Amino acid sequence: MAVERNKVALGFMVAGVLAVFFGTVMVVVGPLIIDDQIVKNTVIDPKNKMTYTMWKDVPVPFYMSVYFFNILNPKEVLNGEKPMVEQRGPYVYRKRIQKENVTFHANNTVSYREYRSYYFEPDMSSGNESDVVTIPNMLVLGAAVMMENLPFAVRLMISATFKTFKEGPFLTKTVGELMWGYDSGLVDFLNKYLPGMLPSSGKFGLFAEFNNSDTGLFTIFTGQDNIRNVHRVDSWNGLTELDYWRTPQCNMINGTAGQMWPPFLTKTSTLPFYSPDACRSMELVYQRPGSIKGIPLYRFVAPKTLFANSSDYAPNEGFCPCRQSGLLNVSSCRHKSPVFISHPHFFNADPVLLDYVQGLHPNEDEHGLFIDIHPQTGVPLNVSIRLQLNLYMKRVSAITETGKIAETVMPMIWFEESGFIDGPILDTFHTNLVVLPAVMEVMQYSFIALGLATIIIAALVRHRLKKNRVLEMSASTKVLQESEASYKEPACNRGIPEKYTAGNSGGCLHTHTIYT
Repeated sequence: MAVERNKVALGFMVAGVLAVFFGTVMVVVGPLIIDDQIVKNTVIDPKNKMTYTMWKDVPVPFYMSVYFFNILNPKEVLNGEKPMVEQRGPYVYRKRIQKENVTFHANNTVSYREYRSYYFEPDMSSGNESDVVTIPNMLVLGAAVMMENLPFAVRLMISATFKTFKEGPFLTKTVGELMWGYDSGLVDFLNKYLPGMLPSSGKFGLFAEFNNSDTGLFTIFTGQDNIRNVHRVDSWNGLTELDYWRTPQCNMINGTAGQMWPPFLTKTSTLPFYSPDACRSMELVYQRPGSIKGIPLYRFVAPKTLFANSSDYAPNEGFCPCRQSGLLNVSSCRHKSPVFISHPHFFNADPVLLDYVQGLHPNEDEHGLFIDIHPQTGVPLNVSIRLQLNLYMKRVSAITETGKIAETVMPMIWFEESGFIDGPILDTFHTNLVVLPAVMEVMQYSFIALGLATIIIAALVRHRLKKNRVLEMSASTKVLQESEASYKEPACNRGIPEKYTAGNSGGCLHTHTIYT
């Protein structure tokens, strides 16, 4: 019976060793299996049904929130006083994104055009598109700066043209008109006699060229041959570099198209992407970790050097001519119009810009841009891109519409493009990226713990069986020894010669036996 128990204990010890081995293998191999699945599902491939659909049709709801800087004292500004503004909005638009003309190439790239359209969401907005606001007239104040070096007589003719078409230095229009376009005799005149001077051949509006349009022909890597290249831009509109800027570095097309990034990001990684609207590549840096519904994420933000001038950050020399830090001069890709991009309310910009305009209150929570991304997959979970459109305005002699306007970088609008994964998609992410890895981790360590416990218990049982066996053998030996020790001559035979006691079974010999 003891032998059988010993065999059972030995069997449990073997099973425990196997469990520990299997758990250890899972600890090593488990993450590799997960990483392999991430690679397979991250590659841009129609066979990856869910991830390909997410990439192509972008099922995540995106919104564009627009804020106007309504000028409260336009007459005083024309006389050289500081502009006073109030922020109006947000006016929220749902953004629909869809990729068309998707074409895969033999060199592991894919080309597409991404179309975007906007739909006003009154329930999410603080106001309506019929709200009236006053902003600088880009057609007048922008053109004045562009033509300040022309002959005096030409500038007089330009001023006369403005008066003919009743164009003043400021526009008071509805939000809808400023966003998507309004009828203008001057615009019709310029499009007829100077075609190509304006970005739009129809109505003139701040976002007229954005709605129902595409962002250009992107060609990006699928990651089929190298997952580190997935989503990286190979070319845009057939170009591998730009010609807007003054240095090769600034003209580089870097990173992705700004929607997804390669997997396996670390805290030392950056998020480079090319933005056609900003006419340049940009790069975000790691700020802090976080989580959404248990899904780990890294937050990446814009560094202060993003829009810094060349005095503060030498590599930005190519984006000049520069003004104060915090402003990006995009005139080179905006028909030479004196337009500057910045963070909203001049956040992270030279504080002197706040002295030129009254009513700005920058802070990171409301005006900083960020991307919350799942580092293992490179999929953004929460995105907020915030930028401000500014017009450089000043007095230009002979163009009387400019009056005595002080030299100012005047904020007109700022907008936020935001989106976050929620609902069934987030639940799927939570299941695949949190629950399943957690279950696998619990299983692998459970196998190790169970195996160790089994080995320890089986070893204790074997030790106990061995100890019991030793005790039993010791007890048997002791009994035998005691038995042998208990055999002694009876006291009655002491002193009797051995020849008489030999062969006696221990009983007393009677004296009559001796003398017989």
